[in-house]
Amino acid sequence: MSVLSGKKIVLGVSGGIAAYKTASLVRLFIKAGAEVQVIMTPASKDFVTPLTLSTLSKNPVHSTFYNEDDENAQWNNHVELGLWADLMLIAPTTANTLSKMANGNCDNLLIATYLSAKCPVYFAPAMDLDMYKHPSTIASFSLLQKFGNIMIPAESGELASGLSGEGRMAEPENIIAFLENDLESKLPLRGKKILITAGPTYEAIDPVRFIGNHSTGKMGFDIATHAANLGASVTLITGPTFLTVKHSNIHIIRVTSAQEMYEACHQYFDQSDVAICAAAVADYKPKVVAEQKIKKTEAEFSIELEKTKDILASLGQQKQKQFLIGFALETENEIENAKLKIQKKNLDLVVLNSLRDEGAGFAKPTNKITFIDKNFAIETMPLKSKEAVAGDIISKVILHYEKNS
Repeated sequence: MSVLSGKKIVLGVSGGIAAYKTASLVRLFIKAGAEVQVIMTPASKDFVTPLTLSTLSKNPVHSTFYNEDDENAQWNNHVELGLWADLMLIAPTTANTLSKMANGNCDNLLIATYLSAKCPVYFAPAMDLDMYKHPSTIASFSLLQKFGNIMIPAESGELASGLSGEGRMAEPENIIAFLENDLESKLPLRGKKILITAGPTYEAIDPVRFIGNHSTGKMGFDIATHAANLGASVTLITGPTFLTVKHSNIHIIRVTSAQEMYEACHQYFDQSDVAICAAAVADYKPKVVAEQKIKKTEAEFSIELEKTKDILASLGQQKQKQFLIGFALETENEIENAKLKIQKKNLDLVVLNSLRDEGAGFAKPTNKITFIDKNFAIETMPLKSKEAVAGDIISKVILHYEKNS
């Protein structure tokens, strides 16, 4: 999955011959999973049509502050566009647009949106060789980068004038690669290896029946997705669940029993920086598993159970550099039990759930948690979607590394 997936991108197109390349650029953004809004300067329409970019982006193309042919038309709000975007790319950036950006000469919708943008702004210059080398252009490059904008350098090649040299706008594939590399380099969990467990475990009684629980695995899957989106390399060990995830940064290992999850966790724990144990692992399993289906004969039937291996406690004993997070699902004496779990299992952080909280627990889209750290500092969170809770948990991981960097 591209780091551009899910990103909201404003593409500004100015009036140069390289504008024809923006059709391919928009197509590549959409293929990467991004959402694109296009803003064109009036001059750029001489090189590529708004209909082309609107069709490819699946959004209306903006060019003017309002539709002069419709007296009832709403204005195109440059502030809204600037705040909507996760990133803004101006490509091609002609010498004229470059100068306007550097000097704040706001005479069109593109520059107004640029001046309103709160997101990272990238610009890809495109102009003839002598224009690219001119002192005023070089000064604009320097000034824009001092403002915090990010320049995608022009490439060398044949130019529209017939000259050959620097000034050719980077090819769309190279622009996409530049953006992906730059965004990935700034992800807060880049280079971190995170082990996450999710879902229930099933402990066999016979070939047909098992002991299990109501966990769907959604919390663990949401945590894995959020961590991967922030650059982490995630190993997701999951018990039986219908959930799946496709992400280049997530390696899924599917297991069934507590013993299988124990073995998988210990295989990957040593090489992990963080372990987040969100799985609902069975505490007990049948002492003897019947080889054949047990027939219904007696009025009463009992199963002798034995404890499963405590995965979280074993990881706590083995822990060296790892940041270890456990979950506690309680029905009474929640805070006291969670604190005991921190001590007994050598945890850095506990995510406490109470089944007494409405909207929390298994098979629900929401969760209500309380964070308790190893120093017993308590932070109670409001009811949120599980996706938002996953973000809160990963924020604790990021904060840990920021404090210890």
